[in-house]
Amino acid sequence: MPSSPRAAWPLVAVFAAGYLAAYLLPTVVGRLSAGLGLTPAEAGLVGSTLLFHSAVAGFVLASRVERYGPRRLSRLGLLLAVGGYGAAALTSYVPLVVVGVAVGGLGSGTATAVAAAGIATQRDPHRASSLGLLAVSATAGALYLTIPRLGGGHVLPFAALAVAAAAVWPATGRLEAAEGSVAGPAEAQGQAAAHGLVAVRPRAPLPRRRSGAVLAGAMFCWSMAQNALWGVSGRIGTTQAGLSEVTVGAVFAVGLGAGLAGVIGAGALGARLGRAVPIGAGTALIGACIVVSSSARGFTDFAVGEVAWNVFYPVVLSYLIGLAASLDPRGRWAVLVGSASSLGVACGPVTGSVLSEHAGYPGMGLVLCVLLLAVAVPMTAVALHTSGRPPDCS
Repeated sequence: MPSSPRAAWPLVAVFAAGYLAAYLLPTVVGRLSAGLGLTPAEAGLVGSTLLFHSAVAGFVLASRVERYGPRRLSRLGLLLAVGGYGAAALTSYVPLVVVGVAVGGLGSGTATAVAAAGIATQRDPHRASSLGLLAVSATAGALYLTIPRLGGGHVLPFAALAVAAAAVWPATGRLEAAEGSVAGPAEAQGQAAAHGLVAVRPRAPLPRRRSGAVLAGAMFCWSMAQNALWGVSGRIGTTQAGLSEVTVGAVFAVGLGAGLAGVIGAGALGARLGRAVPIGAGTALIGACIVVSSSARGFTDFAVGEVAWNVFYPVVLSYLIGLAASLDPRGRWAVLVGSASSLGVACGPVTGSVLSEHAGYPGMGLVLCVLLLAVAVPMTAVALHTSGRPPDCS
């Protein structure tokens, strides 16, 4: 069926509800630390718990959405999100908060898996994905502007996640109709795999094994570094830069908008520079942004570092996804590299918290910058090595 905003909107809504938790991670971690008396490392661990359970749900369900049905699975995911995040919001007993976060993370991952599988079958999956990113960025931006004005504590961000999941529930009734497949099985499977979202298990051996393994390992470290910063950015702004939570929320909102501009710019640039230059140079620029943000002592440095980071991060990510997809036309390396990236995302918050606790925020920034510069070398090498070459089993 044609891919149109009207047909795709239920998938976009479910995608936004599932992805929102990752976008709100800085305020979630910051408020867990301030509101429940957790150390930064403990709060980061709770944030990683949320992301890890979300990733697990995605891994388990990625190839099973069609079997169980998108409507049923999306409603299960939203129910888990409402129950888990709602329970976390209603208690101050830390073990129960952790359990609620884990259940909510499973719900977020389930919703995201359903939406991603459906988006991959649209006639124009890139457009549908862009609409999903626009929706989640706009929602997160509005919450970053609103939550700080309504009071402190951990209740509000978790309540917002629960309310967002509940608000999307009516859209699930149209998922079956909205998710008509327009591509053949092989084409749809390849499109989904290009997003790292659907498990592909053909019997043929994997091509470019060395290149794929190197890219997967580097992608784990790359994603971990990004989310190590994102997980503690709120605390950097309030404790080191001396900004109010309202101001920090405004910076995040602007940064999310800048990220959309980055995605649009990457689409316009396309393959004019190949993949090696955007990946290598872009990763180096991200490392510099992390140093600026983590060393910020005032508004200007913090805003420049965070907004610039939000511009370059999605640009480089889009090229990395394309590189992973190019390693295997059947999409298997895209799935494996995407899985490695998800594990890095889950490890990010606790990594940032532990590093900042032992080395301070500036020290954390330097460590992450060195890590990014180190992984930029093999990622760029893979891009150069595989450029224009047909797949092989090397």
